[in-house]
Amino acid sequence: MSSPFLAVMKSSPALTAPGTPVAPIATGRLVSLDALRGFDMFWIMSGEHIIHALAKATGWPVLLWMSSQLHHVDWNGCTFYDMIFPLFLFIAGVSMPYSLQGKLKRAGLDSAEQLSFAAKKPIYQSMLRRTLILIFLGMVVNGLFAFKGYEQTRFASVLGRIGLAWLGAGIIFLNTSTRGQIGAAVLILLGYWATLMWIPVPGFGAGVLTPEGSLPSYIDRLFLPGKLHRTVYDPEGLFSTIPAVATALLGMLTGTLLKDTRRSMNQKTLAMLGLGVSLILLGLLWDQIFPINKRLWTSSFTVYVGGWSLVFLAVFYYIIDVQGFQKWAFPFVLIGTNSILIYLASDGIVNFAHTAHFLFDGFSQFFTLPWQPVIQALAVTAVQLSLLYVLYRNKLFLKI
Repeated sequence: MSSPFLAVMKSSPALTAPGTPVAPIATGRLVSLDALRGFDMFWIMSGEHIIHALAKATGWPVLLWMSSQLHHVDWNGCTFYDMIFPLFLFIAGVSMPYSLQGKLKRAGLDSAEQLSFAAKKPIYQSMLRRTLILIFLGMVVNGLFAFKGYEQTRFASVLGRIGLAWLGAGIIFLNTSTRGQIGAAVLILLGYWATLMWIPVPGFGAGVLTPEGSLPSYIDRLFLPGKLHRTVYDPEGLFSTIPAVATALLGMLTGTLLKDTRRSMNQKTLAMLGLGVSLILLGLLWDQIFPINKRLWTSSFTVYVGGWSLVFLAVFYYIIDVQGFQKWAFPFVLIGTNSILIYLASDGIVNFAHTAHFLFDGFSQFFTLPWQPVIQALAVTAVQLSLLYVLYRNKLFLKI
């Protein structure tokens, strides 16, 4: 029985939770998922600082464009940086069918919905425990231990949303067929669209998609305890978590596709690419009447970013798992196999910048001023990857 809180296991990690590694790189088994998770986390871990510094030092148009993509949009619209969070949630969803494959095989069943309630009960308990842990860790990242009091404590968080959305999608996954999961995702997205457009907010009316006047913002102000991140709304609030369930469901459906032995790996790649491009176009079309908006996690945003998530996974899957080119992705695998740990550490728990300055400040003095921030950003990444490499070599993975 695993610990009810956190366990650091000295073994190959199981496929059982958001951010849990799929397989070590040596196994050749869906290495692409770990690599994509690591690629996703790299940008918020330290990659963004490297690009910002390089753009400032060189002034090259391509780097300036990349730097502009590593900022959130103020409200409507979407940059690459806005995709990082939903891509991680999508990847967590992909892992779900793999986490159940052993249990299903032992029971001689084809799908999770065929499991008895007795067989599902420990799965529910495990999922709920992980969700509560992620909510708690999210509050820790928000500064829980500063003890500023209830009114100044932010309860909503990125990790909390991952836990809640993954839990909601997992319950649907365990109790419906593939067709039912598709139907549930469609119903969630259409229902969310209808409620935001048709339910009036006191003082604003219906269909007002502004920070103050949107229905999710109003619900946050009424029911979300503690402090709101943006005063009048919270980007990880209560109501806007509902469409995030569809993001996780899309990942679970993708995981089911990848496990389908009736399709070749090339067919799976083409299926992901085709569906991904279709969803991107659908999201852009929907954007004309229901704006793409990460803060509200609008249905058009869910579809649009879900499409890009499929495209990213298709590319990584084809290069790494189909063609077998794995060595280039090893740094991303280091990050991906301990993604929750490095997220927590990089978000203030560990001061990697201090260590990097201590080790590399002297070296950076050999460079002119515009390039010193580049060296410092690379140094932070080197320190982070060194820690992750030691953990990987010793098979130490944070399991939630």
